[in-house]
Amino acid sequence: MEPPIAVGADLRPEVAVRLASQGVRLLWRDDFPAARRLLAAMGKRLPTRSADFYRYRQSRRNRARVLGMLVVEVGPDLRIDLPRAPDVRDAVRAAGGAPGLVPLTELLGMLSAHEWRVKGVPVAALGARIHPHFGVFSPTRQDYVSLVAHAPLPVVRTAFDIGTGTGVLAAVLARRGVPEVVATDISPAAVACARENVRRLGLAQVRVVEADLFPAGRADLVVCNPPWLPGAAHSPLDAAVFDPGSRMLTGFLRGAAAHLAPGGEAWLVLSDLAELVRPAHPRGAAQRVRRRGPHGGEPAGRPAPAVPRPGPARGGPVAGGGVPLAPAALTS
Repeated sequence: MEPPIAVGADLRPEVAVRLASQGVRLLWRDDFPAARRLLAAMGKRLPTRSADFYRYRQSRRNRARVLGMLVVEVGPDLRIDLPRAPDVRDAVRAAGGAPGLVPLTELLGMLSAHEWRVKGVPVAALGARIHPHFGVFSPTRQDYVSLVAHAPLPVVRTAFDIGTGTGVLAAVLARRGVPEVVATDISPAAVACARENVRRLGLAQVRVVEADLFPAGRADLVVCNPPWLPGAAHSPLDAAVFDPGSRMLTGFLRGAAAHLAPGGEAWLVLSDLAELVRPAHPRGAAQRVRRRGPHGGEPAGRPAPAVPRPGPARGGPVAGGGVPLAPAALTS
């Protein structure tokens, strides 16, 4: 990779965009707030609107690539030696960052995520705060949380929360009186985040394990709120909302019945945005899966509850960035 060129407040936004589009890294050596202003001005010159989702996604990827060329230097002590620069040490450590040249967009994401981690996000269904970590989906929009909090609950001794993220749905189930909840995630960062949250909330009945989808055993209720977009993830932040090839969605639909106790229920909590871009799913797969009774025949268990769909909603981001969350729905 070519060495960056040093730039400062005299760099015009249109010139910065042209150089960055050519793959030239721009190492900022001036006042830190001025770097943020330049980044915002560059962003205005990189439109991303498109009626076609995949073209929109492509333009977003190009925008991220160009803006990522504006970098700052994080020193060995994790400080930024620029006038009026904030203290980023705790945020960089929490995000697993390291000394070196860091895209300003990424650094700002770390700072934003760390603020959420420290202050927490109020969750009405819990009457408490959830503290998201960098790269873990933050429950700032809570339509899907409210659905799980108010859907008619069958008789449940054990529940699984698949792809738990911050652990918010596992916490909701525990607060609703489920005696044992096993929450899983494939991401070590999410597992650490969920464990911290359930510990803060004093929910000893919730166990968080690192697993690819299902834990061992069976449960009376299996809940999953998967990433809802079928495109490729291009960053750790993307992984919270993009499900390449609908891998997690199809894995859940194909495997849920094998992990349900007789008469158990599986709840798939899925964003409406997934419907708009038509993610692939197994032919004939149902969005609610109920395990057959012990003697075969019709599935045992209660009918799927009718859950009202929430009204229109605006987006909520992943900690540190991401794309908006459309209204969620508990499908049946």
